[in-house]
Amino acid sequence: MQGRSPLAPSAVRRVVRAVLEGEGQRARLSITFLGPLRMRRLNCRYKGLDRETDVLAFTLEQPDGSSLGDVYVCPAVAAREARARALPLREELIRLVIHGTLHTLGHQHPDGPARERSAMWRRQERYVEALA
Repeated sequence: MQGRSPLAPSAVRRVVRAVLEGEGQRARLSITFLGPLRMRRLNCRYKGLDRETDVLAFTLEQPDGSSLGDVYVCPAVAAREARARALPLREELIRLVIHGTLHTLGHQHPDGPARERSAMWRRQERYVEALA
């Protein structure tokens, strides 16, 4: 884990372990907290979107079926989202760690309004309810 976050490293590890165990998957993940400028640069470079975002996830499948993954979370964007939705910042950060972890395991969701009705979103929210 790198970068500063209002979410304790032990909480991040607990969340990632719970998702991996719940999904019955093996993976080695790094969770990095970035400022808005660095997140914007990553989003532009790898997704072609010149704006900051809340979470990005990258995966490299291993020959043994496990995964290596990098999850990047932007606490500044998370704080804006949490305020807009009247949620505690800690809950939103946990949601983003879960979201990124699920992406590294191969889960996907559509863009737009259908995102919050997707199977991935429902799975994510079950973890949030259990872990936040």
